[in-house]
Amino acid sequence: MGTSKFVAANRANWDDRVPIHVESADYDLPGFIADTKLIRPVVKFARQEMGDVRGKSLLHLQCHIGTDTLSWARLGAHVTGLDFSPKAIATAKKLSRDAKTPGRFVVSDVYEAPRALGKRYDVVYTGVGALCWLPDIRKWADVVARCLKPGGVFYVHDAHPIVLAASDNLGPEGPRFANPYFEVPKAVMYDDSKTYAGDGVLKHTRTYEWNHSLGELVTALIDAGLTIEWLREHRELSWARWPTMLEKKSGWWVLPKGAADVPLMFSLKATKAKRRR
Repeated sequence: MGTSKFVAANRANWDDRVPIHVESADYDLPGFIADTKLIRPVVKFARQEMGDVRGKSLLHLQCHIGTDTLSWARLGAHVTGLDFSPKAIATAKKLSRDAKTPGRFVVSDVYEAPRALGKRYDVVYTGVGALCWLPDIRKWADVVARCLKPGGVFYVHDAHPIVLAASDNLGPEGPRFANPYFEVPKAVMYDDSKTYAGDGVLKHTRTYEWNHSLGELVTALIDAGLTIEWLREHRELSWARWPTMLEKKSGWWVLPKGAADVPLMFSLKATKAKRRR
């Protein structure tokens, strides 16, 4: 199976997830619509690290159904969300209307974003759960750079590659490794009829993922012409990856006592050089 077939399988799976996520308490769309000041927790975290976005154009790559994208809009950004799932984008557009929160949403594979969008942005944002769906991190970094205006900011907050390389079984000493830490051509296949939010059953159960080491990620962004401002590793995870994890505070989870002290998430900020006069 070639990469295009992997992507097609993943798109079918994510199309299946949309109606389940729409009805799920995790996304709580009625609550998001009713409370015009509600900001998703991962966006609150990113805003603290990234800074003020008021009046800035912001592109959210791999935006899914738009709750995080529209959270940025509620923080004052002029937002565009891009995702490869037509069903997700249709839902995001409806959510934007129902929540009376303006945003532009575009259907496109992430690697085709510069052509599909036709413009550049002050901020490019990539959120939790996005990077594992990318077969080629270098090609993605080039997309990020091409979508940024000169002087623009890129920010990503996602699961640490250690977490993605780990098995589903958490030992008392901490994560046990079952998958590649580095990017490899061969995707890791999963077959699961459930999704992470809601109780529905998926029709298209197979997905394909790729891990990317922090070194590969940082180098790809540098080679694409960006300057790394900082890279941070975090002990908290925004979902319960393993059943024995402990909820430290609402929406944030840590490893159980006695487990090795390893990073669970990372965040990174990079900038694109301003044009010389």
